[in-house]
Amino acid sequence: MRTVVVTDPPRADAGAVDELAGFGVATVHEAMGRVGYLGPGIRPVHLGSRIAGTAVTVLSWPGDNLMIHVAVEQCRPGDVLVVATTSPSTDGMFGELFATALQHRGVRGLVTAAGVRDVADLHEMGFPVWSAAVSAQGTVKATPGAVNVPVTIGGQVIRAGDAILADDDGVVHVPRETVADAVKAARAREEKEAATRAAFQKGELGLDRYGLRERLPGMGIEYVPYSEYGES
Repeated sequence: MRTVVVTDPPRADAGAVDELAGFGVATVHEAMGRVGYLGPGIRPVHLGSRIAGTAVTVLSWPGDNLMIHVAVEQCRPGDVLVVATTSPSTDGMFGELFATALQHRGVRGLVTAAGVRDVADLHEMGFPVWSAAVSAQGTVKATPGAVNVPVTIGGQVIRAGDAILADDDGVVHVPRETVADAVKAARAREEKEAATRAAFQKGELGLDRYGLRERLPGMGIEYVPYSEYGES
């Protein structure tokens, strides 16, 4: 690994990223063709937040938060800090002091494949975090890593400046070049879902709205009266 800090990487358009925040993670994930989701292993530390921002990426060694300290200086308003480790780690690499420094710089939240701590303080100060673990275990500041290089979380390769959207359903990553397309697709999906919601409120069944009823016989599904079922 090249121990490097990449400065001033290109970032996704801020306006488009702010628009992205108007949609849920599930909506954007589906609208993009079911891609970009970081998986169920990255979960919100507390519920009720939705953020979108541009990634400042950190690649750290397990149990070592040196490069998070280095990365803080590279953050701008509207960013989201994204931390990965070179091998799996659940240690509490991030806590209230880091969040204080990042809030001062206008950072919108943290996504990490490692652990965090000071959860009550993070909640009280309103700093949203999505992590793989919560752990009181501390770390050292000893081993060089990298900042603003591509990192992988949940099978997704995240580059500095890519868009990150996170809410109670998890985290989705959108390449910086395709954020406007993702917004357009998400808007179309929301409009379609609104029409479906209205139909369901009037009593229409998904079986009929989605054209599933005609497909059931071909799947071998049959309707049988209870009297003929022969329950044993």
